[in-house]
Amino acid sequence: MPIDEQLAAAVDVARAAVDEAADAGTVGDHVRAVEDGDRLVSHHFTCLKAGYEGWYWSVSVSRAPDSDRVTINDVVLLPGDEAIVAPAWTPYKERIRPGDLSPGDVLPPDEDDIRLVPSWSAGDGDEQAPDRFFAREVGLGREWVLSFEGRELAADRWQEGEQGPDAAIAQQASGVCHSCGFMVSLAGPLSERFGVCANGMANDDGKVVSFDHGCGAHSGARLSRSASAQALPPPVFDTVGVDEVEHF
Repeated sequence: MPIDEQLAAAVDVARAAVDEAADAGTVGDHVRAVEDGDRLVSHHFTCLKAGYEGWYWSVSVSRAPDSDRVTINDVVLLPGDEAIVAPAWTPYKERIRPGDLSPGDVLPPDEDDIRLVPSWSAGDGDEQAPDRFFAREVGLGREWVLSFEGRELAADRWQEGEQGPDAAIAQQASGVCHSCGFMVSLAGPLSERFGVCANGMANDDGKVVSFDHGCGAHSGARLSRSASAQALPPPVFDTVGVDEVEHF
């Protein structure tokens, strides 16, 4: 369908409309006329507004059948193909990363968070289910506990993190945490894979570590050679001693 010639020629009408709507000095040259539909055309003008490089003003015009009167529909500022635009909006919960929370920040879990289940349905041990159910009925204990999915997510995260076996410090460790005297055992279903480091001189002090993690501060670590001072050979050029010079 060819573009409506009368609407395409209404450049002056479109410019008058955009000059009225936009700030003075922000409307540049006419760029093009684009057909948007039957008797519907948009006129594009360069935007000279500071900070809007690549944007353009678009004035939509139309006319009724068998009418020569041009009607202004709207005037909008739109980004072009090379325009600088803000990134797509990302909800706060999707932007936040571990370690971003500051004192006073609140990050409640989602209502359908798969990591949590009611305390009477799962927990630290299936054998405790009757006790947990009774505690819930009388208003004691925790309302929510980790689900099986939540446990696996945590275990995978810890295993693959800096406290797992693939960390650089663990690759050259003299022993693994499972055999270290500084490891404190955990309780619950994760106790078979993880413990807590209690060595104040270790990098992981106070952190959950996998049994196959390790570091140089292992309780069984021993130096491979004596750490005492070693005798050094005489210097090649002595700059400390006093030279004895004969006088004739």
